[in-house]
Amino acid sequence: MAKGNTLQAMLDRAKVGGDTPATSTPITAPPPAKPAQAGRQETKLIGGHFAPKVSTQLRILAAEEGTTVQNLLGEALDDLFVKKGRSRVVRGV
Repeated sequence: MAKGNTLQAMLDRAKVGGDTPATSTPITAPPPAKPAQAGRQETKLIGGHFAPKVSTQLRILAAEEGTTVQNLLGEALDDLFVKKGRSRVVRGV
């Protein structure tokens, strides 16, 4: 039996018909992945790291306009695409 290797020790005991110790942790399958939310199916997360003030300003603008940060970001991306000579894709306009 290999000393210092708990998994190998358990396997060795199982070969000879020995019981595993009561303190061993059973090996289980990982929990199933959460299903995607309906509004997020067929979408991709786009993210970035910005100063906290950027987040605050976005949340304030969203509240003032009665919309979401995601909608504001979509609007900003569409404006960027147009500025760079691409077609709008976020708002479908």
